[in-house]
Amino acid sequence: MWTIIAVVFYLMLVGYLGFLGYRKTTNASDYLVAGRQIHPYVMAISYGATFISTSAIVGFGGAAGVFGMGLLWLTFCNILVGIFIAFVVFGNRTRVMGYHLDAHTFPEFMGKRYGSRFIQVFSGAVIFIAMPLYAGVVMIGGVKFIEIYMGVPYDAALAICAVIIAAYVIAGGLKGVMYTDAAQGTIMFVGMSILFIFTYISLGGFTSAHQALTDLADKVPEKLAAAGHMGWTAMPRFLSTWWWNLVSTLVLGVGIGVLAQPQLVVRFMTVKSKRELNRAVFAGGIFIFMMTGVAFIVGSLSNVFFFRTQGMISIAAAGGNADAIIPLFISEALPKWFGVLFLLTLLSAAMSTLSSQFHTMGTAISRDIFQQLTPKTKKDNTLIIARLGVLLGIITIVILGEVLPDSIIAPGTAIFFGLCASSFLPMYALGLYWKKATPAGAKSGLVVGFLGSVFYILFIHAKESAALGACQALFGKPNLVPSLAVVDPIVIVLPISLLVTVLVSLFTRQMDPQQVERLFRR
Repeated sequence: MWTIIAVVFYLMLVGYLGFLGYRKTTNASDYLVAGRQIHPYVMAISYGATFISTSAIVGFGGAAGVFGMGLLWLTFCNILVGIFIAFVVFGNRTRVMGYHLDAHTFPEFMGKRYGSRFIQVFSGAVIFIAMPLYAGVVMIGGVKFIEIYMGVPYDAALAICAVIIAAYVIAGGLKGVMYTDAAQGTIMFVGMSILFIFTYISLGGFTSAHQALTDLADKVPEKLAAAGHMGWTAMPRFLSTWWWNLVSTLVLGVGIGVLAQPQLVVRFMTVKSKRELNRAVFAGGIFIFMMTGVAFIVGSLSNVFFFRTQGMISIAAAGGNADAIIPLFISEALPKWFGVLFLLTLLSAAMSTLSSQFHTMGTAISRDIFQQLTPKTKKDNTLIIARLGVLLGIITIVILGEVLPDSIIAPGTAIFFGLCASSFLPMYALGLYWKKATPAGAKSGLVVGFLGSVFYILFIHAKESAALGACQALFGKPNLVPSLAVVDPIVIVLPISLLVTVLVSLFTRQMDPQQVERLFRR
C-alpha cells in the first residue's frame, strides 16, 4: 500500500516538473539547451543525476560485490576527472565557445568549432548508434529492481518506465529534463545516505564490517584467485587478468570517458556565466561521492551479509548474476520501508539518466543528422523532428532492454564511455585549447577513434569478441592478439586517436587565423 502511494506521489511530482518544463519551452533554444539560464544547483544536480544512473548503483555496485573495494578508485576518478577537471578545465571554455557558436548540441558544437558538417553528422551518428547500448543497460538496472522488489513482470515494468519518461522528455525538452533531474537527484542523495548508514548498522559497525570483509579473502573462488583476485579489501595482483579488468575497463574506461559524454557536455552550455559553474563544483563532488562511493562500499560489504546469513559470497547468492546483488541485498538486509525509498532512488537514477539520453539521441537524429542532410528543412519543424527523434530512440532502447544478457550493466556502460572517449575526447579537448587543431585532424581522430574502438571490441578485447563471435566466425579464434585480450580499448585506441589528431593537424591546412581568434575570444 505504502509503496503504491509513494510511487504515485513520485510520479505526480515528476509529471508536474515535466509540465513546468513544457510551459517554459517556447523555442528550440529552450528545448535544446534550456534557454542557457539554468540555476547552478539545478545544473550541478542534473549533471550528477545524469552521470549517475542505475548502472552506477546496481551495475557497478554489483561489480563491487565481485571486485571489492578496489572499485573505489573509480569514485576518486569520477570526482577528480568527472567533476573538478570537467567543470574547471572544460566547462567554462565549452560554455563560452558554445555561446559564440550558437551551438545547441555536442555534435553541433564540434561541427561549428571546426567548420565541418561531416563532423556534426558523424558525431550524431556515433551517438545514435552507440548510446542505445548505454541507455539499455540503465533501463535494465531500474527494471530489474522493480521486478525483484515489487514482483512486477519485467516486460510490464520496462514498458511503464519507457512511457513515463517519454511523456515528459518529448513534451518538456531539456528544461523538463533538468527540473526533474534536480528533484530526482535530491531523492537519490537521501536514499543513498540512508543506505550507507543502515548497511554499517546491519553489519555491526564500520570496523567490524571491514574486518569481516578482509577475513573473507580465503573464500575467493579458485577461478577468480587464479585470475588475480586477492580479496575484497585488496587490489588484484598487479598486471593480472583481474587487475586489467578492474583498472583498464572499469576505472579508466568510465573515469576518463566521462569527459566526452555528449549528454553531460551540453549542460555546460545551459548556465550563463563561469560563476555558476564554479558554484556547481562542490555540490557535484559531494553528490558523486554519495552515489558511487556508497554503492561500491555497500556492494563489497554485501559479501559479509550473505556469508553470515547464507554461508556464501554475494555472486553465489545472486545466482551468478552481478546485476542482482544490490537488489537482493536491499530486499534481504534492510527494513521493508527502506525498500520503498530505495525503489524511488533507483527510479530517480534511471529516469534522470534515461531522460537525458533520450533527449541527446533525439537531438542527434533530428538536429545533427536529419537537418544537416536536408538543409532545406524549415526551422519551424525543429521541435517536431526532435520529438520524433526522441520517440525513435525510446523504441530502440525498449527493444534492447528485452534482448541484452545478464551481467551486462557495468561492461555495457564501460563500452559506451570508452567509445565516446576514443571518438570525441581528442577533438573536443584540442578544440578547446589548441588553435592549430584543424578540421582534417579532428575528422581523422574521430574516425580512427570510433572505428578503432569497434575493431578492438570485435576482434581483440576477449570479453566482447568472444560474446559477439565475429572474430571466431572470420578467423577461427576468439581474438586476434591474445596478449591484449584483457586490455581495455581505451588504453590503446584513445592515445592512437589523440596522436592521429595532432599529427594530421600539424601537416594539414590551418584554419583562417581571424576565424580562429573569433573562436577563442572570451
